[in-house]
Amino acid sequence: MRRDAFAAGAWAALLSGVPSTLHALATGRDPLEATKAAGSILLPSTARTLPLVLAAAPVHLAVSFGWAFVLERAGVRGAPKGAAAGLAICSLDLGVVGRRFPRIRELPLAPQIADHLAYGAVVGLVLERRRRRRAGI
Repeated sequence: MRRDAFAAGAWAALLSGVPSTLHALATGRDPLEATKAAGSILLPSTARTLPLVLAAAPVHLAVSFGWAFVLERAGVRGAPKGAAAGLAICSLDLGVVGRRFPRIRELPLAPQIADHLAYGAVVGLVLERRRRRRAGI
């Protein structure tokens, strides 16, 4: 259902950046580095933080909601299947699309993979819980 995908995308958009943010804080890196990299998709020649952070919001939301709708339609349910789907999304997002954007290409890979795993797990979990709630389980 569209509402399920919307809810799953919203939760995943909110939580999926936690791994890379924690990694950045633990390693002394800029916690906004990944956010600014996402903003550089819309503003590739900008180096200023505020415009990049503002530009990142629609990019992050479009990607989060878009993939949530794909996963909902594909029948992905549960955190394990969601995490597996997140890994597949990661290969496309970072391995194909992200390679075309220097700031994304320069991000540490492991935290980005963790973000994608978290994204997929959250989407899968929310979709499963909403399906169970509707079924009265």
